[in-house]
Amino acid sequence: MKFGIIGSGSWGTALAKILTDNKNQINWWLRSDSNISKFKSRRHNPQYLSNTFFDTSLINFSSNAEEVICNSDTVVIVVPSAFAADALCGLPKKIFYNKKIVSAVKGILPQRNMLLNEYLKKEFGVDLKDYFTVLGPCHAEEVAAEKLSYLTFSGIDVANTNEIANHFKTLYLNTLQNTDIFGVQYAAVLKNIYAIGAGIAHGLDYGDNFLSVLIANSADEMAGFLRKVGIENVQVGSIEHHAMMKNKKPQINYAASVYLGDLLVTCYSLYSRNRTFGNMIGKGYSVQSAQLEMSMIAEGYNASKCMFLKNQKVKAEMPIAEMIYKILWNELPADKGFGKIEKNLV
Repeated sequence: MKFGIIGSGSWGTALAKILTDNKNQINWWLRSDSNISKFKSRRHNPQYLSNTFFDTSLINFSSNAEEVICNSDTVVIVVPSAFAADALCGLPKKIFYNKKIVSAVKGILPQRNMLLNEYLKKEFGVDLKDYFTVLGPCHAEEVAAEKLSYLTFSGIDVANTNEIANHFKTLYLNTLQNTDIFGVQYAAVLKNIYAIGAGIAHGLDYGDNFLSVLIANSADEMAGFLRKVGIENVQVGSIEHHAMMKNKKPQINYAASVYLGDLLVTCYSLYSRNRTFGNMIGKGYSVQSAQLEMSMIAEGYNASKCMFLKNQKVKAEMPIAEMIYKILWNELPADKGFGKIEKNLV
């Protein structure tokens, strides 16, 4: 299996590390030839995770995305959702024919309010059977440091999902698989919104006791939305432990790492850019000032608007996500917004 990677941020760099640690030859798209030259000479990404060194003999670099895709049979797309459409714009309509697409995009494409698979179907005719996702809970920094982590791969083609996942399994990374393509993507979008909320709470000087109640309520709110869009098995407490003891995979379950686990780590971890962004908002930064201060994208910012609009049709009860949207997009003062959130927590 020949992998191509579209994206060279911290998460793209971490995924490239995993693949090359497993001695996979990869094609890797970087935007600029100057960064490619620096990478080759220094053996690390000059912009992200610069303490992570690579065997560059395993990497075919290119600043031409079309070339990378054409020379790969499995394409990992790992660019921020806000830039995904721009990165793929102008490519030939049939370029993904007979290719497997692995999405490491953790958000909705804000220009179209679509998940990546919906965009690829509309623009390039990509069938859902050829689309897979790779999601956390996983921070790029911990993967780079080889701290034990878990990745969940989702796809309706079980055999190909397992084959792809096996290429990412290392001594420091375990892989899990399920078929819940839509559920894991929506969960990834929502956890970023709630992580901004957790950051705002911290910036407003709420304590751990409040934060635990906020995150528990956020988890319940997420589960309610997933049920409304038709995702099954989202109740906590139904993991089939007896099946796990017999080395059989339990059913898809909301209490699993890719749902609840990813929410927890994104809300609590100091590596979380969404939590950091929210913390700045809580301390009084404007959205524009917080964006300028950060060197990386907080996916939850655009996601909060996308999910607010999407929920106009879904009509799930989402008072926390809605209030975060109003703080970020309607200039509602954070302290007033959280004063209202306090009254809705149970």
